This record gives sequence, C-alpha cells and structure tokens, in this order.
Amino acid sequence: MSAGAGGARPLEGVVVVTLEHAVAAPFATRQLADLGARVIKVERPGVGDFARGYDETVRGTSSVFFWLNRSKESLTLDVKHPRAPELLDRLLERADVFVQNLAPGAAQRLGLGGDELLARHPRLVVCNISGFGDAGPYRDRKAYDLLIQGEAGVISVTGTEDVPSKVGISVADIAGGMYGFSGILAALLQRSRTGRGDVLDISLFDALIEWMGHPLYYTEYGGTQPVRMGTAHPIIAPYGAFATQEGDEILVAVQNEREWRAFCTVVLGDPAAASDPSWSTMSGRVADRTALDAMIGDRFAQLGSGEALRLLDEASIASARVNQLRDVARHPQLVDRDRWQDVATPFGPVPGLLPTGLPRGASPRMDPVPALGEHTEQVVEWLGFSAEDRAAMRADGLFE
Repeated sequence: MSAGAGGARPLEGVVVVTLEHAVAAPFATRQLADLGARVIKVERPGVGDFARGYDETVRGTSSVFFWLNRSKESLTLDVKHPRAPELLDRLLERADVFVQNLAPGAAQRLGLGGDELLARHPRLVVCNISGFGDAGPYRDRKAYDLLIQGEAGVISVTGTEDVPSKVGISVADIAGGMYGFSGILAALLQRSRTGRGDVLDISLFDALIEWMGHPLYYTEYGGTQPVRMGTAHPIIAPYGAFATQEGDEILVAVQNEREWRAFCTVVLGDPAAASDPSWSTMSGRVADRTALDAMIGDRFAQLGSGEALRLLDEASIASARVNQLRDVARHPQLVDRDRWQDVATPFGPVPGLLPTGLPRGASPRMDPVPALGEHTEQVVEWLGFSAEDRAAMRADGLFE
C-alpha cells in the first residue's frame, strides 16, 4: 500500500472498520480508502455484502461492488457467533473509525452502539448511517434510495409535467455517503485537537433534504412548488434540449439579451427573431415558450449535430450534448486527462475511474477489489491470534 511517486496519502495509517452493504456506507469508506486509509470490510460468510450479487456485468463482478469497494480488505465474520464480540473488540482497539449501515437497531443489539463503543474506545470515531435517523416515527422504516427520494420530495420536482421521475442514480445513498465521508474527516480533525473520538449519525433522509434546500424554501416561503419541466427552466428561455438532424439532443442555455441576439443571428440565421415583440425580453420568451421552442426545434432539426455545436460555439452560447452512457466512458475530457486506470479484481484487471478531489501531492490509490474473505487470515493474524486460535475459530464457523 505504498503511496507511489505522488507522495504520502493524507489518511495513511488510519484504520477503518466497517460493517457495510449496498451503497451509502461503502461510498463513504471507499473515499477514505482513496485517501490512504486501511479499510477492513467485515462481511457475512458465504454471501458477503449483498451488493456483490446485484449483477455480474464487470467481468463477473457486480458493477456496484466494483465501483464502491476497491482498495479495501475483506474479512468474513459471523457477527452473531459467541466469539465475534471478542474479535470485533480487538479489531476496534486498533481502529480509528467504525462505520456501519446495518438495519435499524442491529448495531446496538451487537453491542456496537455509538455511546457503548466510545465508552470502551474513547478515541474511536463512530459513523452510523441510516435511512431516517436514530429517532422519530420513521426510524425503523425500510429506506431504499427510491423511497428516500419519494419522502424527500425529489420525485415531485423531477421529470416532466405529466410524468414524475426518480433521479437515475442513487442520489440519496450518494448524499448520505458524502456526508458520512466529510463528517468522519471533521471528527478525525477534531480528535487531533481533543484526543477524543465522537459519534456521527448520518440520515439519508436528512442528507437529501439538505440537497432539496432551494425548492423546499421556494415552496415554503413562496407558496407554490416549482413545476416539473424536464430539461427546461421556469424563468429562462430558450433553455433545454433540442434534437438535431441525426436525432441527437443538444442542450442550450441562453441567459441574457446579448446572447439571445447572437443566438438568433448565428445559430438560427434569423436576426429579425431577436426583435420579435413576443421574444424581445426574457419574460416574453418564457411566456411564449411553446412557440419559441417549436421554432428553435424546427431549425435544429435541419442541422447536423456537429454543425449545431459549431454554430453555438461561434455565438458563445452555452451548450452540451445529452450523452448516452456508451459515449461518456470515452468522453474527451476523461480521455485527454487520463482519468482511467486498471483495477485488479478476482476476475482480472478492469479500467476504473480515478478518485476525484485528491490533494495534488497524493498519488491516486487504485488497489484491488477484494474477493470475499480474501484478507480474513491476515487480518485475524494481525490482531494477534495464534495459528491454533485461527484454526479453531475457522473450524467453529466464526469465519471462513
């Protein structure tokens, strides 16, 4: 786990123990691993993190598991075994951070509640990630990403006027993972000053509610909820996607009158449109959006995608392609900046995206995605258990 040519990583020497599954907690801990932390992932014998079984698309590995679990060590452990508390406690004695996103109440039943752990390990940073928090009427509800998006109002503002939609990525899990990651970093910094650990309680619901701040405040104090508009904007026009001759969609955003005149002259080839009384102001264009969009749509349907983008650049109009995912992997920004690097997996090397947000002095960490239980023997040996103890534990079903 050497840092390589780029220099030492910020979290080298930090040990993280995690009882995690799915997305939120693994996303938080993978970012800790990216920064150099040693992340020991405790998994259920035989099956492990259930995200391992979501699919087999990355050369036999789940796409979710590949994304979230590189640079970690896998320790299989039956946490309900009578000897599990002994092994876990010895593990936590050496840990700086403990992360869990088990079902509500499960950590407490295992003797891994935050206050209980701090009493035994005062320097430990404990991060609990749950759906709705550790109190309140929704505390024990199941909290899949879709359900959190619904409860937080995300679906009500996403999609078209006729069809509400969920966000196409696990936005609630990612939000919770990000706040877990940043909260852990803050707690470690605080510990460096006080010498004491702390407990973080991260709720996916709270995390996504924070991200909903703008429409939430707009509705609460303005009295009306923003309408769903697809790629359009409630107070700016033209703004949104227009299909070219090939059927590709190009996003266009015209923000002011200078841009509108340039758009009409260069892109539409119709300078007179800029002075049309219905479209000569932003509010007028918004009010007459249907006719405006139809006129622009007719023009774009006559243009090839390359020509449309060339004209938009010539007019200095903000634009972008609506890329399909098959194109994103080969995006020129990724290719030119060499953002892909091979990651070892149990099924061979697979290109993975480099971590983002690393300090310039730290080298990217792209260590292997672990096989289930791959590191069990070496972790238990590191904890000081003899070969005889390890054999007896294995024979007794504590781990595989």
